Amino acid sequence: MTQMSVPPKIEIIPANAPFSEGQRLWLNGFLVGMLGLDGSTALSPVENGAMLGPQGDGDDGEAPWHDPAMPIADRMKLAEGRPLRRRMMAAMAQQDCGQCGYNCADYSDSIANKSEARLNLCAPGGKETARMLKQLFEEVDKAPAAKPAGGAPAATAPAAPEVTAELGRARENPVEATFLSRRLLNKGGSEKETYHVEFDLSESKLDYVVGDSFGVFARNDLGLVDQIIALLGASHTTKVNNKTLREALVEDVSLSPAPDKLFELLSFITGGAQREKARALAQGEDPDGDAATLDVMAALQKFSGTRPHPEAFVEALEPLQPRLYSISSSHNATPGKLSLTVDSVRYVIGKRKRLGVASTFLGERIAEGEKLKVYVQKAHGFGLPQDPKTPVIMIGPGTGVAPFRAFLLDRKATGAQGKNWLFFGHQRSDCDFFYRDELNAMKTSGLLTRLSLAWSRDGEKKFYVQDRMRELGREVWTWLAEGAHLYICGDAKRMAKDVERALVDIVAQFGARSTDEAVSFVADLKKKGRFQADVY
Repeated sequence: MTQMSVPPKIEIIPANAPFSEGQRLWLNGFLVGMLGLDGSTALSPVENGAMLGPQGDGDDGEAPWHDPAMPIADRMKLAEGRPLRRRMMAAMAQQDCGQCGYNCADYSDSIANKSEARLNLCAPGGKETARMLKQLFEEVDKAPAAKPAGGAPAATAPAAPEVTAELGRARENPVEATFLSRRLLNKGGSEKETYHVEFDLSESKLDYVVGDSFGVFARNDLGLVDQIIALLGASHTTKVNNKTLREALVEDVSLSPAPDKLFELLSFITGGAQREKARALAQGEDPDGDAATLDVMAALQKFSGTRPHPEAFVEALEPLQPRLYSISSSHNATPGKLSLTVDSVRYVIGKRKRLGVASTFLGERIAEGEKLKVYVQKAHGFGLPQDPKTPVIMIGPGTGVAPFRAFLLDRKATGAQGKNWLFFGHQRSDCDFFYRDELNAMKTSGLLTRLSLAWSRDGEKKFYVQDRMRELGREVWTWLAEGAHLYICGDAKRMAKDVERALVDIVAQFGARSTDEAVSFVADLKKKGRFQADVY
């Protein structure tokens, strides 16, 4: 029997284009048919660029600014001369956290091609990112289109069919879950307040895999809301967008950093020096050196007596964004239930106590049995290795232990045979050793092959997980040589960078490599998916 030849697959829309897999396949098929292409016909890179419009911009795909520890000014410097969509990417916080519903590259592509109009979704980037995106967005209509091949006019890709996110799988389509319980993980004497919180997902039938994150739609503190209403001189029953003013401020808008639009509003209803200050703040300036501390309430206090109309006031605020947390449980171990490890954020500026919105909502305000809107954010490049025999090294100080507790519970539930090594650290061993009994039991049973601890406040000199890694560098290198995957979860600005630097030093010392070779080795681990990070 003669075997029929199969024409090669035509790929007009590349895998990194800002479409879902279903949309990409549909577009490929549509364009192949429209252009009359068959298996013997291939598009040149230039022709392919012409089809893609703003994506066919000759960019080499490298993103040297994609480093969450790098200041935005340095990122923008590195992106100079790049296409607009790439400069937009450099403006993002570089965490690929998924909180915006995209990764950094896809979010910037979507803004550049006008399929996403919201410029304020990058929660980690905050006002800094939103301002830069606003500035860059003004260039969208001025950006030159990609040059078509041979002078032919560029074809315009048809609109892909709209794909609605599956229920509970995106911030735009949340489901309800039931809050079950909270348990304080710190003991007396701790400077922290960290909770293990649990949810019931059985009614929503939502599931997840370890490495995924959980999106929570929190509500603002009622006490803060009532103080703001008092500053407005308004009634809490005033109707705004078919809700009472109190309901709108509790459920719909962010009361955290005061947005530029609020300062613009304040500049319209005041005069003199106050107006000039409000205008300056709206433009990102800092006339009194306090811009970084101005949340919505502080802004109203700074411009006391202006009293904007409640409807205009609410319209000037940013939407209340969901918060993402690393999941600390395994669906394979406890189906229908999900847990998080949440550090309550509290701090004082001046004489006023400030509260983290979602962390204190979960830590004290939501009642057991109450329902809330949630969704599962699928992890991008953060999860257990496919081969259950692969060893894993997990580095997660503080609440960074969350996904690694999930990894361990999952490996136990699935009978994975790979070795497991956890580096955990915090301030004090007697009051900040999260999941102490659980982790020690895993160590005793053999599930946790190694447990290496670091306490920054127990001794005269601060000692961190990266210091413990260096101490055990020879063993870390041996595990890597055996094919281990290495994971980091935690603070993006300092801890993750310090851990990576320690890893480079370990590879150089025990792998007999120069520093440049060690840096390349670590970069190669990342490319192969053997070094993954979940940072915030």
